[in-house]
Amino acid sequence: MPINYQGTKIPTCYATCSIGHKESHTLPLKLKAIADAGFDAFELAMPDMLAYGEMLNGQKPDPKDYNTLVEIGKKIRAQAAEHNLKILMLQPFTRAEGWPKGSAEREEVFQRAEGWIRVLEALGTDMLQVGSSDADISSSFDDLASDLAELADLLAPKGLRIAYENWCWATHAPDWKDVWRIVEKADRPNIGLCLDTFHSCGGEWADPTTRSGLVEGLSRDELKARWQKSLAELSKTVPPEKIYLLQISDAYKVDPPIEAKVDARGLRPRGQWSYDYRPLPYDGGYLPVQDFLKAVLGTGFRGWLSIEVFDSKAPEKYSDMGDFSKKAMLSLEKLLQV
Repeated sequence: MPINYQGTKIPTCYATCSIGHKESHTLPLKLKAIADAGFDAFELAMPDMLAYGEMLNGQKPDPKDYNTLVEIGKKIRAQAAEHNLKILMLQPFTRAEGWPKGSAEREEVFQRAEGWIRVLEALGTDMLQVGSSDADISSSFDDLASDLAELADLLAPKGLRIAYENWCWATHAPDWKDVWRIVEKADRPNIGLCLDTFHSCGGEWADPTTRSGLVEGLSRDELKARWQKSLAELSKTVPPEKIYLLQISDAYKVDPPIEAKVDARGLRPRGQWSYDYRPLPYDGGYLPVQDFLKAVLGTGFRGWLSIEVFDSKAPEKYSDMGDFSKKAMLSLEKLLQV
């Protein structure tokens, strides 16, 4: 159910990849827990869709077998309707922009997009999340915007839109200001922002490779001033209708710090941090989550707040998804007491 905030109702969402840690925590049980806690919608993660396909058919579907994915999508849509849940978006569509013209990588992106469009239609959702790429791609924001615009034009005839998210370990667009510049340059009505408390706080304010857990190389006062300036700029410059959703999570301070190098999975330090160390707010983290939420609300945004956590300590904290999802709702309610 939406949360009352200053005379308005803010809708709530939960990412399916952020709940459950056992094989028995299937997608139908995840959706029940999300609905029972009072959430209005869920973000569907493609790995959950594939796992549900395996549950239905006895084998995991090929991610490029779009005929099968469409049928799975129809069943998930029916599950959502049973729980009175909206499917807010499908995520994550990765490494979508910046590849050289005529390259195999670029061709694959648009072939994949054609397939995902069919899946979006089967699910009955109109939003695709695109994360800023961490690949070896063009550094030109004109190139990145051009590719995003082309992708948006592919989606537009079907009434679909792109929620473009800054990933704090991205190659060229790790900050909210970067993705906003790209969205402005792309200049399409069906492209907006997917903002995220982790990616902005964890990129501009914190650093998992330092002993302090903070960005170093400047004084604490300078860091605070730079952070506050960024928040003020966000509130003043981004139109609320261009923010499609705000994802919510905190982060643990890592002790010992993560080594400043790429790991065996090919993940940069902030990527490693993102995968394993993102609890709910008020559950052991240290990021200025509420600061960022205030800045987003300061734009006039009153849209979707979505829980997206990746907490490696979760198995120690809970066994019941229902309790965890209710705790997530309480964290949102507390955050909005601003």
